[in-house]
Amino acid sequence: MNRYISSLSRNRILLILLTITALSVFSCSVITHSGWDKVPDILSQIVPPIFPDKNFPITVYGAVGDGKTDCSDAIKQAIEACHLAGGGRVIVPAGTFLTGAIQLKSNVNLYIDRSATLLFSKDTKKYLPVVYSRFEGVECMNYSPFIYAYEQENIAITGLGIIDGQAGNDAWWSWAAKPEFGWKQGMPNHDQDRNTLMEMAERNIPVAERIFGDGHYLRPSFIQFYKCKNILIESVTLKRSPMWEIHPVLCQNVTIQKVIINSHGPNNDGCDPESSKNVLIKGCYFDTGDDCIAIKSGRNGDGRRINVPSENIIIQDCTMRDGHGGVVIGSEMSGNCRNIYAENCRMDSPNLDRALRIKTNSLRGGIVENIYMRNVTVGKVSDAVVWIYFHYSEGDVGNHTPVVKNIYVENVTSQKSQYALMLDGYERSPIRNVHIEKCRFYGVEKGNILRHVEDLKMKDVQINGQLQ
Repeated sequence: MNRYISSLSRNRILLILLTITALSVFSCSVITHSGWDKVPDILSQIVPPIFPDKNFPITVYGAVGDGKTDCSDAIKQAIEACHLAGGGRVIVPAGTFLTGAIQLKSNVNLYIDRSATLLFSKDTKKYLPVVYSRFEGVECMNYSPFIYAYEQENIAITGLGIIDGQAGNDAWWSWAAKPEFGWKQGMPNHDQDRNTLMEMAERNIPVAERIFGDGHYLRPSFIQFYKCKNILIESVTLKRSPMWEIHPVLCQNVTIQKVIINSHGPNNDGCDPESSKNVLIKGCYFDTGDDCIAIKSGRNGDGRRINVPSENIIIQDCTMRDGHGGVVIGSEMSGNCRNIYAENCRMDSPNLDRALRIKTNSLRGGIVENIYMRNVTVGKVSDAVVWIYFHYSEGDVGNHTPVVKNIYVENVTSQKSQYALMLDGYERSPIRNVHIEKCRFYGVEKGNILRHVEDLKMKDVQINGQLQ
C-alpha cells in the first residue's frame, strides 16, 4: 500500500511538473510571439556617440554668415582640424552660411546653433567630385549628398538650427520630370539616367564604372551616411531637400531624434534607413512630399548582390503629417527587412495616404517579416490605414516573388479613411500571419480589400463601430 501511495505521489508530482513546464513554454511562446520583448535589448545596442569638449567655430576658419559668401572651404578646414585633434564640435554659429557639399569625418559633431542656417548652394558643381552613393537603392558614383560621410565612426549633426537645401522648381526638383515641380517639355530630367543605372545594375557593371554626376540628372540625398557606425542626428530642422532627406546606408547604431523635417519636393522621403541595423527614430516631426519613414534594403539585382537587410529599427513618439505613408517598407527592399517596431506615434493629414504601408513586386522580391505597430493615433488618411501591396510600380512581371509575413497591429485608432485594411498579395505567395488587435477604425468609406491573405486574425477590432 505504501509503495502504491509513493508511486501515486511520484506520478502526481511528475504530472504537476509537466504541467508547469507546458505552461511555462506556452507563456514564453506568447511573450515571444508578441515580439515587443525584444525592444529593450535592441535599444541597449543603440548608443549615441559622445564627443570631446572641444569647439571649432567655422568663423575661425574664414566662414562669413551673410548668406552670400561661399563657406565650403572654411567648413572643410574646421572639420579636418576637429578630426585631427581627436574630435569635438564644429560649430555653425548665428548667421546664414552658404556652402556646397559637406563631408563629415570620424569623431566630428556638426553643431548648428539655434540662430544659424546652413544654406546649400543651388550650383550643382558644388556637389562634385562624385562619391560612392545609392540612387533609389542602386549603387553608383553620383553627385555628393549635401552632408555625406563614408566609412566613418562617431559622427553627428546636432543643434537647434536650420539646414536648408534650397531645392525647388528652379533647382533639382525639375529633374523628376513632373510639371508640378517645374519641369517642361524639352527640359532635362532623370529618366534616361535612371534607366541606364538600372540596366547597369542588372548587368552587374562594377560600381566604379556607374559614373553619373556632372551632365547627368540623378538627384542626391540630403544627408547620407554610407557604411558608418555610431551616428546621431538630433534637433535640427531640414527644409527643401533635393530628394531623400535622411538616408543612412549600410550603417549601424543610428539615433535620429527630435528632428523636424518639412520638405514637399518629389521623392522627398523623410527618413530612409537602408540596409542598416539598430536604428532609433524618436520624437521626430515629418511633413513630406513622399513617405515619412521608408525602410529599404537595396533594389532588384543590386539589393540581392549586396544582400544586407534593414533590421532592428525602432520608431517612437513621432508625428507624421503629409506624406504617402507614415511608416513604410519598400519598395526598394530586395535585401529583406525585419524586426521593425513603431509605437506611440500620431498621424493625421488629408494629404497622408496611409499609416502602415508595405510596397513590393516580383522584381523587388525580398522578405519582409516581424513588423509591429501599436498605440498609434491616426486622424485622416486618404487611402488605407494598413496597406500591403504586391503590385507596386511595375507589378508582377519578375521572377523574385516577395514574401510578407508576421505583421502585428495593436491599439491603432483612425477617424477617417477609404479602407481600414488593403492587403493584396499573390496567389502563389499570400500575405501571411497578419494580426489586428484592439483597433478602432472610424469613418471608413469602403471597408476592407483582402486578396491572397492567409492567417488573418482580428481580435477586438471595430470598423465604424461594428465588431469584426
